Amino acid sequence: MSTLESAPSSAVVDSGLTPNRLPVLGPWILVGLLSAAFVLRGRLGWFENDELRLWSTLFVSICIQALPFLVLGVVISGLIGAFVSPELVQRFVPKRPILAVPSAGLAGLALPGCECGSVPIAGRLVAAGTPSAAALTFLLAAPAINPVVLVSTAVAFPGNTNLILARFLASLSAAMLVGAWWSRRSGDSLLEQLRHSHAPKNGRWRTFVDIASRDLIHAGGYLVVGALAAATLQLVVPRSVLNSVADNELLSILVFAILAVILSICSEADAFVAAGLPQFSLTSRLVFLVVGPVIDLKLVAMHAGVFGRKFAMVFAPVTLATAVVSAVVMGWVLL
Repeated sequence: MSTLESAPSSAVVDSGLTPNRLPVLGPWILVGLLSAAFVLRGRLGWFENDELRLWSTLFVSICIQALPFLVLGVVISGLIGAFVSPELVQRFVPKRPILAVPSAGLAGLALPGCECGSVPIAGRLVAAGTPSAAALTFLLAAPAINPVVLVSTAVAFPGNTNLILARFLASLSAAMLVGAWWSRRSGDSLLEQLRHSHAPKNGRWRTFVDIASRDLIHAGGYLVVGALAAATLQLVVPRSVLNSVADNELLSILVFAILAVILSICSEADAFVAAGLPQFSLTSRLVFLVVGPVIDLKLVAMHAGVFGRKFAMVFAPVTLATAVVSAVVMGWVLL
């Protein structure tokens, strides 16, 4: 038995971080229902309306384009959560916050994962004694600047290298700014509940299956919601309304920031939803791409469960404001 297989899992901590085992039949029931709907579509008279066909085309195209990146992202997140010990990461993180924050931000490139997986990893880093500013910087950077996200953005926006660069710089800047702010405010008292926690005694592969299956179900659900919203906006909302919002840059930025928080789409798939709304400016869509991976409804709930409600109430508004400002600045400079 290898060292990795025999070592206890250190991907998550107690007090709400242990992933729940999902019912095995859940995904197969969903696949069965979708297959039955596809087989019976002719008898049921579905998709006979041209507008409904257009809606279904938009919805399916967004899902199909994003799904491979979503699966790849949750697999990587599961592998990191199960096999990369926070204690190992801690060895490479400088103790001084002035050096730890940028190092943790750039670690998001080497340790990619979706936002759902980065929360328990950050919790384990804090519990292992990593400077909280560095752990929170990693929490924000890992789901926003990792290679899977950047590649998916390149596929969703082919030939637009400036948008990819803007997303990377804006996301990294937001993560580092929030980390620097946290290091100066001495807010570690909000995280004391994690200092004395410990890792559960699950096997590595059990942890991998738990994390990957949970993230796939959760992130897949949010992807479907996002694709439904994008397709419905294009079809149901009058073109004049969309154009009027798109023509107002400030309003479109505000709308996309709100959508990013509400839709809670996985960072590996959000670029395809943004690409499905081409009438809006690149800057406003950049706001959507920068805000979503760092703060949304599901993340606020996870932050409250892992770090405490007081932490979430302080952390969420600062992160949202920082992400919006960083995206707008990079959009104006590069786009």
